[in-house]
Amino acid sequence: MILIVVKWPVKPEYADSWLDIVGDFTRSTRAEAGNKFFEWSRSVDDKNTYVLVEGFEGQDAAVAHVGSEHFKTAVATLGAHLSDNPRIINVQDASDWGPMAEISPH
Repeated sequence: MILIVVKWPVKPEYADSWLDIVGDFTRSTRAEAGNKFFEWSRSVDDKNTYVLVEGFEGQDAAVAHVGSEHFKTAVATLGAHLSDNPRIINVQDASDWGPMAEISPH
């Protein structure tokens, strides 16, 4: 699995509407055959930062995502809503989600 985490610094005037702004991009990515997850969260420390956690089944799925029309549209349009470059972590050979050994429900 390819695991990608991206911090998105959003201009303050767009922060409250960010999920609507990326709505089509999110829905289209989640519909891709090789997408495992595409999850947005808002930072609890900075209300103008969103964190995107995304997973793809492998290199072919990740390449297909980057080549998709919705990705190209996002690249062309989302920068107008950002205050700085997004920051990314990309892990090529991640395993799938597993239980955390240190904490269990009781």
